[in-house]
Order: sequence, then structure tokens, then C-alpha cells
Amino acid sequence: MNNVLAEGILSTKQTIQIARGDLTAETTEAIVNAANEHLAHGGGVACAIVRGGGAIIQQESNEWVRRNGLVSHARPAWTSGGHLPAKYVIHAVGPVWGEGDETNKLAAAIHGSLEVAEELKCTSISFPAISTGIFGFPKEGAARIIFDSIENYFSRHRSAIQLVRLVLFDKLTIDAFLKVWRMDHGS
Repeated sequence: MNNVLAEGILSTKQTIQIARGDLTAETTEAIVNAANEHLAHGGGVACAIVRGGGAIIQQESNEWVRRNGLVSHARPAWTSGGHLPAKYVIHAVGPVWGEGDETNKLAAAIHGSLEVAEELKCTSISFPAISTGIFGFPKEGAARIIFDSIENYFSRHRSAIQLVRLVLFDKLTIDAFLKVWRMDHGS
């Protein structure tokens, strides 16, 4: 079971949580995979998702790319959750630190993931710390963009999504996200 470390309710009534744990164990309707544009799930969070959910996730990803082409930052792909507790996996392409326009690309990936969750009629979604692993995005900067993007999305859209959970694994990432959360929300 993932451990909720902080929680807040936005003015738009969505609950935001920061949790320590394993994204593949999440019971939200959708989880977000920190993907690459080819949906080749060979390492990091993506590999763990395929390992937990089964080969069907990679097969559906391959079919998505075959039908639709490479995945953009602004328009994530989605597959079933395979054997995972989550019904869907939304494959969001985060930016690689140093490639240029990283802030806007990360914001677009968050916004696009929430849009896809809406299209799938999800009421709950869990995110990892997109781009902060092998893509090298500074953790506190990513946390600020992710929180701001979530709040901005809900302030501009009527939404059926009620719960957004950030599921973090390592201590450095957890500490960075909690620091930014507490600076802005005081809890």
C-alpha cells in the first residue's frame, strides 16, 4: 500500500496527494507512464509498468505508434493497464533536461495527461515525477511545474477527475516535492 504523505484540496474541489510508493500498485483508474516518444518501455518507470502489467502494454504501445506515429509532449498515448490495478496507462512524454523549452514541454505533458484521463472518463489519476529520473529535470523545478500545471488545468476545465496522486519512490524526489508543496500549501 502506498503511503500518503501530504494532501490538499484545490479551490476547484479536486484532492491532490503526494504519496511514497510504487506507481504500479496504484488503484487509481489511470496511472501515467513517463514515456519516450517511441513508447519503447525499456527502463525506469516504463519498464516497471510493463513488468507489472504484462507484455500487453508494450504490444498496445507498439500498435499505438504504428497507427498514430510518435507521441508528442502535448498529446499522450494510452493503453490498457494490463494486469495492473489501474484500468489505463497514459503514456506522457516528458522533456529531457537541456533539450530546450523544458518548462512548457513538461506542463504540456501534465495537461495532456489530464485531458486523456477526461476522455477516458477517469475520476482518479496517479503521476510519477515525470522527467526527473534519467531525463535529468531538476526535481524542485519539476515539482513546481507539475503542481502549477495541475492547478491551472482544473481552474480552466470542468472536470470529473476528483483525485490526483503523485506517487514518488526515492527520498530525494519525495523531499523535493514535499518542500515545494509545503512552500505553496503550508501543509
